Amino acid sequence: MTALMDTWQLNPDGDAIHTASSEVYPVIAGGRPAMLKFARVDEETRGHDLMMWLDGEGAARVYRRSGDALLMERLDAEPSLVDMVRSDDDGATRILVQAAQVVHRDRPAPWPELPTLRRWFQALEAAAPGGGALAEAWAVARSLLDDPREVRPLHGDLHHGNVLWSSERGWVVIDPKGLIGDSGYDYANMLCNPSLEVSLRPGRLERQVAVVAQAGGPPPERLLAWVQAYSGLSAAWSAQDGHSGHAARTLELSRLAGGLLSARQN
Repeated sequence: MTALMDTWQLNPDGDAIHTASSEVYPVIAGGRPAMLKFARVDEETRGHDLMMWLDGEGAARVYRRSGDALLMERLDAEPSLVDMVRSDDDGATRILVQAAQVVHRDRPAPWPELPTLRRWFQALEAAAPGGGALAEAWAVARSLLDDPREVRPLHGDLHHGNVLWSSERGWVVIDPKGLIGDSGYDYANMLCNPSLEVSLRPGRLERQVAVVAQAGGPPPERLLAWVQAYSGLSAAWSAQDGHSGHAARTLELSRLAGGLLSARQN
C-alpha cells in the first residue's frame, strides 16, 4: 500500500475500513477527497472491472486502477438511504430503482467478462437437496435462470448501503460484485434490505414490490419470484458461513415471497 500511496501521490485522510473482502482508505488525491480500495477476494476485483465499465455513469468516478487497487471519488455519508427508510421507505426504493436502471443502461464499450448468475446460484443449488424452502427457492431460481430476460451487467449487491449521495451528481452506486444476468436479480436484492427486520414487516414486501413495478422495474410476479430465489440464495450463503439463525430468518422472507407469488397466480 505504501508504494502505491507514493506512486499516486496520495495522503491519508482518515481511519481505514477493514472488511473480510477489502480494505478502504480515505485519502487526498490531487487536492480532492478520494477512497483507495484494495480488493482481497475475486468478487471485489470483478467489482472493479464493472466500475471501470460504468465509467462514472451512475457510479462513483474511478480516478485510477492498478490490479486489485481502485482509486475513486469519495461520496457523502449523508443523506443516507438506510436512514431514509425510517421516514420514506417508498422514496428510498424509488431511488434504488433509478440507480439500477442507470447501471443497466447500454454503453458503447463491450461488457466486461463477469460470472453469470447461474454460477452465482451454485450455493443454493447445492443446498436444495435438503428440501423445504431451500428446494422451493432453487426450483424458482432454476426456472428464472432458464428463462432470462433483460440480460446485462448487474451490480450484484444493490442495496441501501451501496447507493450514496454525490453533491454534484445525486445518487450513485459503489461496491458492485459484477455479474451478467437477468436484471430482476438487482431489484430482488434491494427488497431484501436494508435489514431482515424491515423486510419482514407485515405488508412491507407487498408494498415495495408495487413501488418497484410502478417505477419501471420488473412486473410483480416476476419480481416476487426473484425475491424468493434471492433470499433462498442468501440463506444458503448464511448457512455455509455457520450463521444458522440468520439463514432461518432469511428463509422466512423466501417463504413470504413464495406465498405472495402463489396467491397472485391462483
